[in-house]
Amino acid sequence: MLRIFWALIGAVVLVSCGEPPLRSAFKATDDNGWHKDSIMQFTFKDLDTLQPYNLFLAVRNDNTYAYSNLFLIATLTMPDGNMVRDTLEYEMAKPNGQWLGSGYGSLKENKLWYKENLLLPSSGAYTLEVMHAMRKNGSVDGLVELEGITDVGYQIEKSNR
Repeated sequence: MLRIFWALIGAVVLVSCGEPPLRSAFKATDDNGWHKDSIMQFTFKDLDTLQPYNLFLAVRNDNTYAYSNLFLIATLTMPDGNMVRDTLEYEMAKPNGQWLGSGYGSLKENKLWYKENLLLPSSGAYTLEVMHAMRKNGSVDGLVELEGITDVGYQIEKSNR
């Protein structure tokens, strides 16, 4: 009976462990917050050009984050210099104020879809740049310091397409 129990636990652990990301990295923001001119830059290379990938942005926030959404500008630069720039909006909290994402306590991590089934057209180094584009309602100027975002990163996973 004890063997069956441990075999069941082992099977659950193996099934619940997903494939780890092929590439991932995080960068911390400043203690004062994420400055509007601070661009988080990541470089990755040596990925199969025939394999589709899912590219995620990852953001960690704490309880000092004062908004229910997050606007980001992401730029993906190809090895040949071509670039794709996107303005993105992500929901960070439910309408009742409960944080989305995973984690315990005051720190939450959100894995945010950026590119699905992305085919990298050529081999070489790709650069991903992420900056925030937050502003208060009715204000034209963006927030200089965005408080509550502690880390920004990315993850690349193989697509199951």
